[in-house]
Amino acid sequence: MASTKTILLVSMVCQVACLIPLIDGGNKMPKMFECYFNDQIAKQASTAVSKAITAGKKNIEVQFPPVPNLDEVRFGTPLNKKFGTDVVAKDLKVVGGYKPGSDVSRYLVSYSNVYWAKKIASATSGGILGGKPVCVLTAEQISFNTVKDLGDLSRSGKLMTQESRAAGRNDEAVIAINPGGEETWNRIVSAHGSPGAPFVVLNNAYSTTYGLGNQCNFEEAYYLKRISKGWVFRAFPGKWEAYLEKPDGSVELLKSYREKPELREVSALVRDESFKRFAINNDRFSKGFGERL
Repeated sequence: MASTKTILLVSMVCQVACLIPLIDGGNKMPKMFECYFNDQIAKQASTAVSKAITAGKKNIEVQFPPVPNLDEVRFGTPLNKKFGTDVVAKDLKVVGGYKPGSDVSRYLVSYSNVYWAKKIASATSGGILGGKPVCVLTAEQISFNTVKDLGDLSRSGKLMTQESRAAGRNDEAVIAINPGGEETWNRIVSAHGSPGAPFVVLNNAYSTTYGLGNQCNFEEAYYLKRISKGWVFRAFPGKWEAYLEKPDGSVELLKSYREKPELREVSALVRDESFKRFAINNDRFSKGFGERL
């Protein structure tokens, strides 16, 4: 009888373990590029933001490539088009959908970032028990009047405009898309933020510090950055992780860091390991040398 109970208990634990990635996306680097189409990034980012807010973090950074093959988005890869058509335009109910020459096709990154803001809105609000209104503000090119489904986002607008500032509400959480150099972040918080409410910087397009994350004390709750020959990943409250990307597109964890490492340190580690194993045959762009895009 005892052995039967043990078997049942082990079975239940295994079933729960299998369900966890379905619930929160798991705690390892998301699988490229399926993660853009199966909600893995959305689940992981939402879980990380929720945990950070629960831990008392208010100023938060969320950073990852907003579209698959971000480096090639201007040229339009099949994955970019599929993501824009089957995910972004459909989920946001963009008027006219994704078509050649449409706003969503020309400004796919901008619309994709609004899609991601919609996905993490519930976590940013504090979830069912939190109940804070959440607005999305962006510095990017987008026509919000073409977006017919913002989900849990209570309003939308442009960063640092009088209209957006006047529409602010007490206790409102803010998701700021691509606000610019981090030296401006605190000024933007002062302009749009509400005391005690979460303020999330989402997918800032560039860094003025040329490092990982930021240096102005925003918690890097969810962070995924491509580096030469690999990736850097972190999901709050976990460690920072360096991954090698192999010629077949799979990844391998090389090292974990308790504290945020220097970009040059992680890049050197991954690049040297790639060359040691694959020499010149791990180039994702070059045909015959590991091309996979």
